[in-house]
Amino acid sequence: MGWYARWVFPRLMDRFLGSREVGEERRLALAPAQGETLEIGFGTGLNLPFYPGYVTQLTVLDPEEMLAERVRARIAAAPFPVSQWRLNAQGRLPFGDDHFDTVVTTFTLCTIPDVGAALAEVRRVLRPSGVLLFLEHGRSDSAVVARWQDRLNPLQNRIGVGCHLNRPIDHLLRQAGFLLPTLERTRLDRAPAVLRELYRGVAMIGEG
Repeated sequence: MGWYARWVFPRLMDRFLGSREVGEERRLALAPAQGETLEIGFGTGLNLPFYPGYVTQLTVLDPEEMLAERVRARIAAAPFPVSQWRLNAQGRLPFGDDHFDTVVTTFTLCTIPDVGAALAEVRRVLRPSGVLLFLEHGRSDSAVVARWQDRLNPLQNRIGVGCHLNRPIDHLLRQAGFLLPTLERTRLDRAPAVLRELYRGVAMIGEG
């Protein structure tokens, strides 16, 4: 992980994704969280103030530690226990089957190299009655914007440290065997058009 990815990019994202507009989207996305909860792609801990009181234990997972002092301060202010883990090189989640009531991803599925494998792991560790809560940016429904997302995606991969502009989040979730009883498509007013499209909702494990 280079200097830009470790120091510059996390600060840019902490500022952009820490805005009041994004915070309201986080609050709505995390409202159903309860019980033992796993957050994949913890980043700098921006979700912590938005978890409801129904969460009893939060386990957070990220391949890298970014802005460590800022993260420690946010964890210290959390009203529930927070346990930090690192993702191993194989990408397998270090937890047993049917372990969590809730799994959370926010602005994470855009960056994971093998989304299908990652979502299969989410299904494995999620209890049959559990939910996956997601807030992700992704492919636009506008053909014009989507074409620009495709054109700019190679550049975004570089400056966004692996982030993809054009992933159809709902399709990827359904392809991985999730049902989507709740799916909201919203937009960030202050973001560039290629980064504006949001997918927010609740996914549940389907049959099979």
